Amino acid sequence: MRGRKNITIISCLFLMGLLWLTGCGSPSSDSTENSMVESADQIEAVDWKDMKPVGSMELLYAENFSVNYYEGGFKLLETMDGTQILVVPEDKEIPQNVDEDTIVLKQPVQNMYLVSSAVMDIFSKLDAIDTLRFSSQTEDNWYVDDAKQAMEDGSLIYAGKYSKPDYELIVSEGCSLAIENSMIFHSPEVMEMLESFDIPVMVEYSSYESHPMGRVEWIKFFGALVDKEDEAQRIFDEQIDILDSVAANENTGKTVAFFYITSNGLVQVRQSNDYIPKMIELAGGRYIFENLGDSESKRSTMNMQVEEFYDGAKDADYIIYNSTIDGGLSSVDELIDKCLVLADFKAVKDGNVWCTTNDMYQQSMSIGYMIRDIHSMLCDGDEDDMTYLFKLAD
Repeated sequence: MRGRKNITIISCLFLMGLLWLTGCGSPSSDSTENSMVESADQIEAVDWKDMKPVGSMELLYAENFSVNYYEGGFKLLETMDGTQILVVPEDKEIPQNVDEDTIVLKQPVQNMYLVSSAVMDIFSKLDAIDTLRFSSQTEDNWYVDDAKQAMEDGSLIYAGKYSKPDYELIVSEGCSLAIENSMIFHSPEVMEMLESFDIPVMVEYSSYESHPMGRVEWIKFFGALVDKEDEAQRIFDEQIDILDSVAANENTGKTVAFFYITSNGLVQVRQSNDYIPKMIELAGGRYIFENLGDSESKRSTMNMQVEEFYDGAKDADYIIYNSTIDGGLSSVDELIDKCLVLADFKAVKDGNVWCTTNDMYQQSMSIGYMIRDIHSMLCDGDEDDMTYLFKLAD
């Protein structure tokens, strides 16, 4: 009897323990449901309308873009035409209720189509060419070594010029963003076609900056885009230091003409409000055409007849031929062959005829060095120390 009773007691205790373990070891349906809801809440995207800005990028010269920072590491980039790019951190979900016109890119940003050739030097200096997949220039047309190398090894591929992109290639490779310059406005149908394929388009306006260093400061815009703000700031500061060292010198008062002879015999010069005349001024000189062109125009150049150029520039102390369009010259005689009246110019008679290197336009992050070269020219500095200017042989 006792034995049977003991067995019964033991059996009851065993069953009670089993029930207790079962109850404690397995979550109830309520707790499971609560856990799932909590997990869903953790990954649910935030509402963009609830996001609060925490700061903005400080700009010294650039007037045509802004970068605002938001809590959680989000960035909102905006250009002068109102285009907005929301950059989403890699570990964050895309926010809800983002304006449908806002371009949304998640880090790391890759597979971009670079049409604006002046920006390639920015990506090179940021060591970010690997974020690009498509180029509007062929390998032979690049003066940026990293770009040439990327095209040679196939990581960067030609996808057509701005007016005739290879849509099939761009779409099939998953282009994330097309970076254009204002030339795209001459082919609005291209922008419309790209956007019809869900390829967002932005126009960079570095060429619209009134101050040369405003152009350089666009490296901070693209630094924010590819998450390299610190490196962008370092490169910008380096150019500012060069400018400051030149600005510390007195103005020379010497006049400079900067020009190019077109294939049809016209003379292409810079409007007075362009960045080249400003660079000459910062270098301690004075652009020979003081009030040339429309101050409200965004065009950087204008063409004039040879006679008009002669009247305005024949007494310039220095003349600089822009060889970035048709290739470099090697002698004054070659230049005179392009335009015979140049033989009567003061600068030609005095031996002050200079030429730009072919790569000057594409080296957009070297404006500080260019200003230093112009200053050195005006002060009879050592030509061997110059990078983007050279004197034409007599």
